[in-house]
Amino acid sequence: MSVSPYAELPSVAEIAGDVAGVVERFRRGETHAFAFGDRGVPEAVVASFDQYDELRGEERLGRDKTVVAPEVLGRQLPELVEAIRRGMFGPPVMVGADGEPVLVLMSTQQYRRLRGDDEPPPGVLDDPTVRSYDSAPTPGSKPFSVDEWAKDDPFTQQMLDEIRQERGSADG
Repeated sequence: MSVSPYAELPSVAEIAGDVAGVVERFRRGETHAFAFGDRGVPEAVVASFDQYDELRGEERLGRDKTVVAPEVLGRQLPELVEAIRRGMFGPPVMVGADGEPVLVLMSTQQYRRLRGDDEPPPGVLDDPTVRSYDSAPTPGSKPFSVDEWAKDDPFTQQMLDEIRQERGSADG
């Protein structure tokens, strides 16, 4: 039996037992989107509502109109993850207090769709919150200078000239 590369993922029970703490960490900006699941398998993702909103989540994935309190999500989380496993999970679940969402619970597939990522090949475990991408130049691409980038935009050219002027006076 091979060990999942994600063996350190938090379990469903761990997240269910600390939903209020997770909400508070998101509220204070102390954490980012993360996946969790059982047996080291990424099954669900928790992301900030701000990220969901910035990526037009409601437009792309819809949303549950009710904002669920942390204690309610804690009780419902095992059932929601089971629905994800069966492919029966509905729109992402908003979580927060006083009707204001702080975080969003969604399936890993929904998170990939939200970010515009491709799906991994069948049978490949993938945590979409820690994906890395090949950043090598594509064939035929060539580097260009800042001057080339700014040449057709008078505002950008002006800003570049001002930066150079400030740097020049700082050196003198």
